[in-house]
Amino acid sequence: MAVFLVDAEVLAQARFGTSQLTETLGALNILRRAQPLPWHRIWRDQHVEAFQGYLDGDPVTAAILAHAISSSWMADFLTVPPARPDMTLDDELVELESLPDDRIREDLAHVRSPLAQELLGSGLATRTAALLRWVWRHTIEADWPRRQSVLRADVVSRISRLGRDGWSGVVNDMRPGMRWLGDGRLQVEERPYPPSDVRGGTLTFFAAHCRGGWISWRLPDRFGIVYPVTGIFNEAASTTPDPLRRLLGNARSSILVQAAEPVSTTAVVAATGLPLGTVGGHLRVLTDAGLLRKRRSGREVLYWWTDTARALVAGALST
Repeated sequence: MAVFLVDAEVLAQARFGTSQLTETLGALNILRRAQPLPWHRIWRDQHVEAFQGYLDGDPVTAAILAHAISSSWMADFLTVPPARPDMTLDDELVELESLPDDRIREDLAHVRSPLAQELLGSGLATRTAALLRWVWRHTIEADWPRRQSVLRADVVSRISRLGRDGWSGVVNDMRPGMRWLGDGRLQVEERPYPPSDVRGGTLTFFAAHCRGGWISWRLPDRFGIVYPVTGIFNEAASTTPDPLRRLLGNARSSILVQAAEPVSTTAVVAATGLPLGTVGGHLRVLTDAGLLRKRRSGREVLYWWTDTARALVAGALST
């Protein structure tokens, strides 16, 4: 298993935030997968044809992407954690665009070798940045305010949980294979990678719309953990599957899909048009049934899916 070695100072200074580059990498991963998760399928279907057309028109960029991402690793130059949360994509890409071709080729060969002939030329950083900007502008930018509000709601719920449950309560369900081991040891992967000493460095957690998240670093002292936001894309949540309606009824099924993302009672009322008392009653039933989690955030209570609800809706979407 892969472990981050941390101390009290690292944890005290650890931050949660959002990243436009991280969100773009999550989208890129979804677009390149032939079999997306059910709740990513609608969004992917809207954009995958244009994305494939972009790659077909640029064989060098297609080769970069083919070598940059495997089932278990992303090239290090792609996943450098931002210097601070909430930077713009252009600001985040400055570091990538400064990299020499040899450095990029080294990282690509670490993921998959031998390298394709298309990767032996120059301008690899420029082409990679152009691909990321294309994904951002064509598939994310117009929807970024909504996405960012979802990500920030998840961040708020994590920080709220930290004060009550400690780090084990925050990280144990953050992403697959991740859990707090105690004694300054944070398991970040189940794969047998060597431990990383984060002591003396910075650690930032980034919520993103992605499949399973990833670990990133800029050695020797900048480390990041990307985790999938609780919930699904709004496009998938906007339609209630018929099997779910038959099981739960119209009102409860509609409320359940709204709570795919961390959402307040008042937000559900606004989205469904149901009375406040009715929504509150259905939220209690769904929570008692093990389909929703809830956490207080300031004056609001946020509700979102449990793993049981996620599996239930995924099954209903796939039928």
